[in-house]
Amino acid sequence: MIEARHLRVLRAVARTGSFSAAARELGYTQPAVSQQMKALEKSAGTTLVVRVGRGVRLSEAGEALVRHAAGILAGLTAAEEELAAIAGLRAGRVRLVSFPTASSTLVPQAVAAVRRSRPGVRVSLTEAEPPESLAMLRGGDCEVALAFRYPGRDTSLHFPEGDLTGLRRQARAEAVLEASASAAACDWSDLVVQPLLEDRLVGVVPADHPLAGRGAADPVALSELAGEQWIAGCPQCRGHLVELCAEAGFAPRIDFATDDYPAVLGLVAAGLGVAVLPELALAPVRPTGVSVVPLASGAFREVVALTLPDLAQVPAVELMLDRLARVAVQV
Repeated sequence: MIEARHLRVLRAVARTGSFSAAARELGYTQPAVSQQMKALEKSAGTTLVVRVGRGVRLSEAGEALVRHAAGILAGLTAAEEELAAIAGLRAGRVRLVSFPTASSTLVPQAVAAVRRSRPGVRVSLTEAEPPESLAMLRGGDCEVALAFRYPGRDTSLHFPEGDLTGLRRQARAEAVLEASASAAACDWSDLVVQPLLEDRLVGVVPADHPLAGRGAADPVALSELAGEQWIAGCPQCRGHLVELCAEAGFAPRIDFATDDYPAVLGLVAAGLGVAVLPELALAPVRPTGVSVVPLASGAFREVVALTLPDLAQVPAVELMLDRLARVAVQV
């Protein structure tokens, strides 16, 4: 195998015309230069220098190798400089994938903080919900994924059998499928997890609803909303909603499902149903026509930043994770 250090010695010998002069130029001893040239000739499988009096000249093979050595060493130097820039955070990139509520709350401040401290680091953003975002991370399409999961998710949901309507039976079956489909979104065992925050869930009802205005001293039990029509979010959120309602003794009638939180608020404000939303979803909007009420269940979702173990020590990725954690404390 031809090594870069041997090529550097060969170029010095070609420039100076002798082993001793090459040794002085490189700061080596003359025997060290002679030893490295022997190693290079062994790797090349042919003679590279020919002794002429007290000096040496290149053989035809030596001249050919020197011509290629210039480009090889230049490429290595450029690579070393680029790696040094990345390691020193003068350069580098972080491809970030985030779910929408984190994109509008955590990401902007964190990216701005990265740019202020290390302007040479490029950060890009793509939106995706888990489990899609986790698939992108594992597939090499990003370096950091923001994700969430609900603690204690159970894919074997239990509902009161009683007098369930066909619609409720359908909702139960759909919820089981959604819970199963979102299992991948909850499996982070192969990833590095940076905890960010616990995002509390709250109830959202029309402004003229009988439960509107309830405060922390008198939180709303989900059973009080058993007879309502419901508006649900993404599949993972919808599955969790059905699970919470099951624990409260009923199956929700879900008439609308959308992962667009402003749309959820608009539907609630129009009196078309009630909803359970994470507080983070309400941060970037000004809800009108609705009342946000605390829930007695104390339910929340874990919000985290994820990366692969091999990426966790990359300086730009490490910096992004740190800035996300700092912003989450403020939020």
